[in-house]
Amino acid sequence: MNLAKLALAIAIIAIAIQFVPYGKEHKNPPSTLEVQWDSPKTKELFDRACKDCHSNYTNWPIYANIAPISWLIAHDVDEGREHFNISHSVKAKTIKEAIEEIEENEMPPSLYTLMHKEAKLTKDERESLINGLKKTFLER
Repeated sequence: MNLAKLALAIAIIAIAIQFVPYGKEHKNPPSTLEVQWDSPKTKELFDRACKDCHSNYTNWPIYANIAPISWLIAHDVDEGREHFNISHSVKAKTIKEAIEEIEENEMPPSLYTLMHKEAKLTKDERESLINGLKKTFLER
């Protein structure tokens, strides 16, 4: 297959996958819980690093409309909300698991921080977020 035919095939596939409906709804369902944060700092850190995948207040970037990127983003948001979503009832076990992920520097994921530089947390910010999550959800 020559290069021109390969390029044409790739272009056709790239256009065709835009018609796959998954990843284009961008739902932000209503919230049933209003979090009473322990401090504005905790809220700011959560909003910067966690909110897009762990709440119903996702900011859907323009590139979330382009497949296959839209598929990955929709999957990550769906999975994030399923595991831990501050827009609904939050269990202590879920918070403890989220804290462990932050402690192990697994959250926010590196692919997310690659696209959202502001979401990358310093060691001090991670510690502050962890303490704030404990105070907000576990110590009340």
